[in-house]
Amino acid sequence: MALKRFRKERIKKQLFTKNRLVILNEETFEEIFSLKLTLMNVFLVGSLGAVIIIFVTTYIIAFTPLKEYIPGYSSSKLKQEATNLALKSDSLTSLLHNNEIYITSVRKALTGDVDYMKLSKDSIKPGLNDNATSNLKPSEAELELRKKVALEDKYNLFEKAKPKVDLVLFPPVRGPITEKYNAKEKHFAVDIALPKNTPIKAVANGTVIFADWTPTNGNVIILRHNNEILSVYKHCESLTISQGDVVRTSEVIAIGGSSGEQSSGIHLHFELWKDGYPIDPTQFIDFE
Repeated sequence: MALKRFRKERIKKQLFTKNRLVILNEETFEEIFSLKLTLMNVFLVGSLGAVIIIFVTTYIIAFTPLKEYIPGYSSSKLKQEATNLALKSDSLTSLLHNNEIYITSVRKALTGDVDYMKLSKDSIKPGLNDNATSNLKPSEAELELRKKVALEDKYNLFEKAKPKVDLVLFPPVRGPITEKYNAKEKHFAVDIALPKNTPIKAVANGTVIFADWTPTNGNVIILRHNNEILSVYKHCESLTISQGDVVRTSEVIAIGGSSGEQSSGIHLHFELWKDGYPIDPTQFIDFE
């Protein structure tokens, strides 16, 4: 018991015994600075300093932008920016895919090295909703209504007729067809004979996506119309429009006069494309 008391007294004495910290000049031994302190004071000052450092560090991490540099930490701003970048990336990917399809279609129209599909003018219609054809059987009320409408319209002289297709194509030129569309021989066009300096017209409203001279086909024009339809005009003598122009139906876009092939004479090589595939223009246009 006495030993424990002795140890406590000795520890207490060591903690509260005053000591002097003196800084002397090494050459003259002159006292420059002195400080009275005890071990308890040193412990309290060190503990207080550690608490202050921990508090300041915690504040910096929690309430300043420096927290974003901590590995594994993500702020709401960074999450929002990442989400926006992901959306932009998806949009750019979709746009790039559509541009690749569009460029591929134009390349096919220029080279003619493609497969073909059979397409009639009745197929160029707006798609029907599957739900609209799910129940085709009319009810009794609908049958009665149809009878009444039929009786009312029987003597209606002002009934307006509606076209069966939503796209009507104007003939670019009129003349005899010297070579017909033949997919088996990879002639995806019709050749129409015409006199020199014959005006060549646009078959429908559209945008000029290509208008330039080519080594194999002379002056070539490609128009883009609605319903993903392309019209191609080859072997033109001269062009009256430029790439990027918007043209109207039956507007003069070129002048005929170039044969392209000496054996075939002066003619217009006309192609019609739908969704990247060539189709027979005579299904839509009466050239003669």
